[in-house]
Amino acid sequence: MYLAKVYITLKPTVNDPQGLTIKGALHTLGFTSVQDVRAGKYIELKINETETAKAEREVNEMCRKLLANPVIENFRFELQPAQSD
Repeated sequence: MYLAKVYITLKPTVNDPQGLTIKGALHTLGFTSVQDVRAGKYIELKINETETAKAEREVNEMCRKLLANPVIENFRFELQPAQSD
């Protein structure tokens, strides 16, 4: 079994209104050193596979087909052995 930690971020050329809102709020709170904020998504998946390569292929396909929008988002993931529940 594997734990996949998936990080999804907007591509650099895509406007990030959530990031701009966070930046404005941080400035309002006095954190004026913040120059830029990009918001994203973090997803954890437990994959019931015994082979690392197969788990990697499955997570990659999940990201391409559902979890990330390849037109406006980039994704990366880390795979590590997980303890079963």
